[in-house]
Amino acid sequence: MTHFDRRTLLRAGLVAGAGVAGGALLGAPGAPAAPGLRRSGRPLLTHGVQSGDVTADSALVWTRADRPGRMLVEVSRRPDLRGARLVRGPVVDPTGDLTGKVRLRGLPAGERLHYRVRVESLDRHGLCSEPLTGSFATAPGRHQRRDVRFVWTGDIVGQGWGISPDFDGLAIFRAMRERRPDFFLCSGDTVYADGPLTESVVLPDGRTWRNLVTPEKSKVAETLAEYRGQFAYNLLDEHLRAFAAQVPQINQWDDHEVVNNWYPGEILTDERYGEKRVDVLAARARQAFHEWLPVPSGGPMYRKLSYGPLLDVFVLDMRTYKDPNDGNTYADRNRGLLGKAQREWLIRELRASRATWKVIANDLPIGLVVPDGSTAQEGVAQGDHGAPAGRELEFAEVLRASHRAGVTGLVFLTADVHYTAAHHYDPARAAVRDFSPFWEFVSGPAHAGAFGPNALDGTFGPKAVFVHAPPRANTSPAEGFQHFGEVTIDGPSAALTVHLRDRTG
Repeated sequence: MTHFDRRTLLRAGLVAGAGVAGGALLGAPGAPAAPGLRRSGRPLLTHGVQSGDVTADSALVWTRADRPGRMLVEVSRRPDLRGARLVRGPVVDPTGDLTGKVRLRGLPAGERLHYRVRVESLDRHGLCSEPLTGSFATAPGRHQRRDVRFVWTGDIVGQGWGISPDFDGLAIFRAMRERRPDFFLCSGDTVYADGPLTESVVLPDGRTWRNLVTPEKSKVAETLAEYRGQFAYNLLDEHLRAFAAQVPQINQWDDHEVVNNWYPGEILTDERYGEKRVDVLAARARQAFHEWLPVPSGGPMYRKLSYGPLLDVFVLDMRTYKDPNDGNTYADRNRGLLGKAQREWLIRELRASRATWKVIANDLPIGLVVPDGSTAQEGVAQGDHGAPAGRELEFAEVLRASHRAGVTGLVFLTADVHYTAAHHYDPARAAVRDFSPFWEFVSGPAHAGAFGPNALDGTFGPKAVFVHAPPRANTSPAEGFQHFGEVTIDGPSAALTVHLRDRTG
């Protein structure tokens, strides 16, 4: 299903139409089944299929149904699925919002594989949903020296800019799909749980932006059902669904999955929230994140994925262990964004990596100043241009340890600031010298208000080699300035090239 008409949307519980009063639609995210209710007909897959965290021999496959049932996945080398292997997955039920994930194992390395997903009724054996199909490329094996291509961005449906059919929805996902990447790295802000939508917004040129609005997107998310509804909303878009069915994902979270600029232990003063404890909100958001995205469940969010001898991807978690936002000038090495265990893991894994390129997915940029109000800092830098202080101490340690161990090929990829840029870091320009030169590339937003550029902090000697930012704050997607990055690694030469692209590619 690459197109949903209104009848299908209503049946799937994706939108609330006129005349629906009181309770939630059947199959709506977070809606409990009515006592004793037994639906007739086949189950329905409501939000497409997705794949994620692909390795050389495994992949996660995701879907959601409109009722409890057994998830069934077939996988094959052939597009027609002839001779496919059947994997019986979990029972999807309301405790997981009727979502399910299957880890396919024993896959061949470095190949495009095709899969088909169904959900079987628990009441009537053999009665299954209409199937949905997708595909993904497994990572190259340890000795498969082949080309690698991937895309990255972040910041999806932010600042009040939702899905507008008049402006081609989330069209950037079509542009990314046309690049035929091996995988997609989402650098956080996968949803904007703190960004309610209104039905219409008047643009500077007098045109009207009309949002598709669901109940969960009409207010800030606080309940588990409302957090689930953030992810369900994005999958209303046909471009995102088509992209998710063909391109495996690597997802990390940032702040807007919960609330703007959050950190553990924070107590909100925002009057829109009845629940002021960020830890409570973050727990609900984290559950919805794991239910609605093809990410591994259990264990820490930070992880490493290998793509043959040319690439290792290190996915950071810069939220779970984050210290409070203050002036960020402290000298306490026990504080920071990463936490001791993650920092030691990153240093250890970088030293052990034999990949030509080590891409570090940092959802907060290293050298850009990201304020949180007039006196506090949200990010790594604080703009004093001097020796490392505050959260910079963590990254000084990582860079120093990597340099002394002879680690080469470090590249940082980030989003968060809603424009795109290329930054080169060099100890010859820096306040600290004990590190090797490296690049950090910034992309985004995928579909949100465009901002920037932000000021650079001189501690690690960054130079802005390229910047593409809007003329004013919160420029809408209708005016461009939406971005994704594309990384290609040539198999024979191992050369890595980065293209910074706009909404049209």
